[in-house]
Amino acid sequence: MSALAVLAVVVVIGFVIVLWAVGIFNNLVTFKNRFQNAFSQIEVQLKRRYDLIPNLVETVKGYMQHERGTLEAVIKARNQAVSGLERAASNPGDPAAMQALASAEMGLSGALGRLFALAEAYPDLKANTNMAQLSEEITSTENKVAFARQAYNDAVTAYNTYRQTFPPVIFAGILGHGDNAELLDFEDAQIAEAPKVSFS
Repeated sequence: MSALAVLAVVVVIGFVIVLWAVGIFNNLVTFKNRFQNAFSQIEVQLKRRYDLIPNLVETVKGYMQHERGTLEAVIKARNQAVSGLERAASNPGDPAAMQALASAEMGLSGALGRLFALAEAYPDLKANTNMAQLSEEITSTENKVAFARQAYNDAVTAYNTYRQTFPPVIFAGILGHGDNAELLDFEDAQIAEAPKVSFS
């Protein structure tokens, strides 16, 4: 076999390896873009939820004057959740950011749950049309968050599974995809099911 033939074989093999690596890189980018897009859907719903909370507090404030601490806890928890979302939105899939967001969301859900529980003791508040509408919107948004979170987690699982399989696992770190993306896990009992509020 001549040196030229050997060189041609080496070039062809090198070209095939490059094409193979490019295909793996493109798949990694595709899967990453999918989970980042899925996170943007969570972001939309959480922002909507955060926008509803000041209206809820204003509606409740006139009726629950002796519950100032609860109202302040809701606003504080909301502000922490907003900060957590901003951090997570800047780098979806980052383990620290996802865990901080999940923790902030659990705190907010707990504060809202206490607020709604206290609201049960105020018949005039329960009869307030604005309160009923806000409660329904928050419940609807909670459900949308749960669906968006499931889509995000599905996309993250697909990305992580692909990057852990052979041969992508060999190239993932070299191609800038060295770490798994983090799932977004809220305590299901606290957030996937919105607070049950009855105004009947």
